[in-house]
Amino acid sequence: MKNSYDVIVVGVGPAGSTAARFAAEGGASVLMLEKDRDVGYPVRCGEAVSHEGVVQFIEPDPRWIASTVTKFRIVSPDGSSVVPTLEGIGYVLERRLFDYELARLAVRAGAEVVTKAYVYDLLREGGNVVGVRALIKDRKVDIRGKIVIGADGVESRVGRWAGIDTTCHIRDMESCAQLTLSGIKVEPDVLDFYFGNLVAPGGYLWVFPKGSNTANVGIGISAERAKEKSAIKYLEEFVARRFPSAAVLTRIAGGVPCAKTCDEIVKGNVMLVGDAAHQVNPVSGGGIISGMIGGMIAGQVAVESLAKGEIAHVKEYEERWHKRLGWRHEVFYHLKEAISQLTDETLNQMVQRTSKLPPQKRTLGALFRNALWNQPSMLLKVARVFVS
Repeated sequence: MKNSYDVIVVGVGPAGSTAARFAAEGGASVLMLEKDRDVGYPVRCGEAVSHEGVVQFIEPDPRWIASTVTKFRIVSPDGSSVVPTLEGIGYVLERRLFDYELARLAVRAGAEVVTKAYVYDLLREGGNVVGVRALIKDRKVDIRGKIVIGADGVESRVGRWAGIDTTCHIRDMESCAQLTLSGIKVEPDVLDFYFGNLVAPGGYLWVFPKGSNTANVGIGISAERAKEKSAIKYLEEFVARRFPSAAVLTRIAGGVPCAKTCDEIVKGNVMLVGDAAHQVNPVSGGGIISGMIGGMIAGQVAVESLAKGEIAHVKEYEERWHKRLGWRHEVFYHLKEAISQLTDETLNQMVQRTSKLPPQKRTLGALFRNALWNQPSMLLKVARVFVS
């Protein structure tokens, strides 16, 4: 490890590795710092992604694909279900192997990576950020960097140190829990989503297969609802009903920011990507691909800024993110608020109406139209997303 780099990336998840990769491919010297011992561990994710999202960055590899998905099923509170038309395919990943491969691509491009590197502050001179301060192998080191990219998760410390408000209001924080179950029977090519007050009030519960006898079974509900009854309690009750003989392989819990992108994701020469920037889809809570897109843009803008010799150019990252995905996430945020208010009766009607349509017309758009038929302004916003 050197004492100085063009770009320092704090956090080696998908967003951080992708930022490092694109910066390195552009000729920048890049250092990735990861506080955990291993890249990709621990896994805190449902692990589902679309094929179209993945192939923007990496060729799918069976080594890190647990299941290939061709369908998804919506299950309403009364047990009715509908299988909307799914354009393309998706994957349930083995995130530990996937993250490892993304980091390896960044290293192949020229980036360096150091694990068990705890960044405890930004390095400043004359009020300007000139790098990071880290604890590596029980030794405090100062590492200089022209640009710092924070990929350090929800309520990013890097962001806070830089003066960016990364706070996620409790109304926008989803309380999530997930169990990886084995010894169960699932359809290996179908993602299941359960809705309703019994299973996931104001949110949803998912069953993502990892083969035919293993699955990630998780839940996301608003933090406000979780005050009354915890997410893990809802999840355990569902598993007891649906998979009573299951063996629990892993158990995770935490918060996911289902909010709009942070008002600021750039401050001086510091950029935020992924969960740190709240680049999660507010409806689904999925953030792997959107975080990688944010990382790609940040890495590209970092290279341009270095080439121009104008660090202020990093502000361009905010504009490009908004044009690429940020505006959609704003629409999804309002959609999330509308969906969270749907009653069990409305959810039942939504699924029943959609299931009566011809198969080719059973689309996500049709589901949303049935759910929001009395909110014409919201329908117009949703239409923008599906036709753009």
